[in-house]
Amino acid sequence: MKIKSIRIAIIAILLLSQFSFSAIAQSSKERSVHVGLIYPLSNHWTHAKEYSNILSLHAIAGVSKNEQAVSLAGLANIIREEAKGVQLAGFLNSYENGKGFQLAGFANIARGDVHGVQLAGFINKASKVHGVQFAGFMNIADSSDYPIGIVNLIADGTKAVGISVDDDQTILASFRSGGRIMYGIVGLGFNIQNDKQRYALEAGFGAHLLTKNQFSLNVEAANTALIDFKKGMYSKGTIRLIPAYKISKNIEIYGGPAVSHIFTNTPEGIDMIKNDIWKDSLKDGEMNAVNIGFLGGIQLYF
Repeated sequence: MKIKSIRIAIIAILLLSQFSFSAIAQSSKERSVHVGLIYPLSNHWTHAKEYSNILSLHAIAGVSKNEQAVSLAGLANIIREEAKGVQLAGFLNSYENGKGFQLAGFANIARGDVHGVQLAGFINKASKVHGVQFAGFMNIADSSDYPIGIVNLIADGTKAVGISVDDDQTILASFRSGGRIMYGIVGLGFNIQNDKQRYALEAGFGAHLLTKNQFSLNVEAANTALIDFKKGMYSKGTIRLIPAYKISKNIEIYGGPAVSHIFTNTPEGIDMIKNDIWKDSLKDGEMNAVNIGFLGGIQLYF
């Protein structure tokens, strides 16, 4: 009888021990520190994708289930589910949902929603963004009110192509795209009065300050460059206030004042500066100026 009782006690202790060890292992997988070179060369080995970490440090790339605080990788953070806190990667952050701040040299790719900030050298992608996307070139999302990039492909946002002319007689074909508040600008064209630096390129971003019925008031910051594909340049950085009015569901006319800083290193460019409130030559053949001007145009939403 005593032997049977001892056996039962031993079995109970073994079962309890097994449960305790499992609980400890599960706990360690929920609040872990992950250090390594590249998957699977890390302290979590091939089980890395099962761990949720409070700190991840990888020389090249790391793989995990969740990141709960800080993850840093020389090349990429590959997160199967949620990225919380701060994720820094030299090339790529890839995750399901994000809450916090994700910085990548090339791309942040969220397969789900983002609450916070995506900052990437080239492209950000997410489903619904409750925060800000900032990309060197493109933002993609189903919904994003504050995408800051040259091109922003937002499913519930706006896209428009148009033609504009400014006080320098630069004619541009432009593409404006963005969300409810912020949008990006990219344009190509030519200048009528400069027969040397006649090819025009423009990039910038804008914001809808006020929208009521068919009327909107926008502010834009853009840089327009006239080039000759040699050494000549006319560079114009502009802040402009643009009232706009939709004359139909898809067609909008716009126009307003602008203040610009101009730098040029050609005689033709210097001759174009006519409405300056300040100018100075820091070097022979070059000119810096602050100029008052305008921009006007028409665009088609699609």
